[in-house]
Amino acid sequence: MTAAAGAAVGLGALAWGVFVERNRFTVRHEVLPVLEPGSRTLTILHLSDLHLAPWQAEKQEWIRGLAVLEPDLIVNTGDNIGHEDAHTALEYALEPFRGVPGVFVNGSNDYYGPSPKNPLAYFGGPSKAHRTPVDLDVDRMQSFFTDQLGWLDLNNRARALEIRGSRLELFGVNDAHRGWDRLDRIPGALDDLRENVGWQDDHGGPEPISIGVTHAPYQRVLNSFVNNGADVIFGGHTHGGQVQVPGYGALVTNCDLPRSKVSGLTTWSHARKTAHLEISAGLGTSIYAPVRFSCRPEAVIVTLTA
Repeated sequence: MTAAAGAAVGLGALAWGVFVERNRFTVRHEVLPVLEPGSRTLTILHLSDLHLAPWQAEKQEWIRGLAVLEPDLIVNTGDNIGHEDAHTALEYALEPFRGVPGVFVNGSNDYYGPSPKNPLAYFGGPSKAHRTPVDLDVDRMQSFFTDQLGWLDLNNRARALEIRGSRLELFGVNDAHRGWDRLDRIPGALDDLRENVGWQDDHGGPEPISIGVTHAPYQRVLNSFVNNGADVIFGGHTHGGQVQVPGYGALVTNCDLPRSKVSGLTTWSHARKTAHLEISAGLGTSIYAPVRFSCRPEAVIVTLTA
């Protein structure tokens, strides 16, 4: 291939990633047989890394359309905001899920706006914080989630839900990419939950399913979640690598997660325990790096079955 032909192929791939693939939203479906025999199915909608900007009308409408899937639970793994003026757009996009049970953790882009970065820097390890980030109105976002949508905040917390006859223990951490995860709080939070939850005296009911939720799936977080009894772990942050090479896969994960687990449903094992690991490739990108290649933006439906 001549240099000119190679350049043309490269430009074509870049144009595809910028103008086509990053807007080819898709729903990935997974099935996990983790519920007790005789349990009704439980449909979980996993949303992550929207990185929403106010002008992204197509993405907003597509997210609203996910309501037809009628999820029983929404798990939001952070990085919802992609621009300081995107809060109204986010509220519009998620309004159809008002009243649907949900849980969330934050990513750093729920606190700080995006900034230009050299894409090659990701090959040197996880990205670093910008020195002068733009503060976002995280209180407005969290208030909308908790007060308007009725979702539960899992940032370094544990909560319980009972849905369609299944009992769920849910716990999570704030953004591990910025070091805001407080793994030391998880055992105590779970102890408090188990001592005070309404079903603790109902010895004839089903055993609860334990679900861990994190934005950035660093190994220290996954190991802690497994140690604390997680059956299923949800994470985001990686964007699925954002750019994948056919036949090779993602080039980076932007954390210490192995490339083989950059997105999709796999497992995570630690200390002779194993949990199902669901990592979303997310729905957005930074407005300063608006490209995806061989890595479509996604929402995920995880169906828990008996």
